[in-house]
Amino acid sequence: MAIDFSTSYWQGTAVRLRALEPSDWKVYFAWNQDDAMARRLLEIPFPQSQEAVKQWAEKESTRRREDDNCRFVIENTDAEVVGDLTTHLCDPRTGAFFYGLHVHKAHRRKGYAKEAIAIVLRYYFYERRYQKVMAAIYSFNEASIRLHESLGFQREGQWRRMGYSEGQYFDHLFYGLTVEEFAANHPHLPLG
Repeated sequence: MAIDFSTSYWQGTAVRLRALEPSDWKVYFAWNQDDAMARRLLEIPFPQSQEAVKQWAEKESTRRREDDNCRFVIENTDAEVVGDLTTHLCDPRTGAFFYGLHVHKAHRRKGYAKEAIAIVLRYYFYERRYQKVMAAIYSFNEASIRLHESLGFQREGQWRRMGYSEGQYFDHLFYGLTVEEFAANHPHLPLG
């Protein structure tokens, strides 16, 4: 069943962002079995049981949000979960926040990440009054580096040897984008 993406702030032409539902546990459990994906995000975790992931999804889906940190589930127009985007370290005083993004490998290179990022940035910049966003990217993640640079992000720093996987250390690269840079790079986006 296709989704009509013309009625909600959270809907674009290719994706819709929504809250986590308890039934999403199955998708997250499957993703937990993909070690290559986990490595690109942070690290390969210890195994989790299906029951543990069910309980996490239940708790996360009903958690009362007390700040601007949020998990957005990314769906395509076929209502298929293709990834997620989480905002964190949201600081309303300075107007800056970080986010992390994952699009499952079967759904990459379809514009889902770019559109999901644009929707979230539009919301945080134009509805929540944030003025800057940051993304930390492992130095080996060339696809994410290219994506962020294509969105107008500027490389602002590097922490050497802050990631570790497969017996190697990697750097964290920090990219930033201000509200003014976002507006200049995305003049076609409606404000809401």
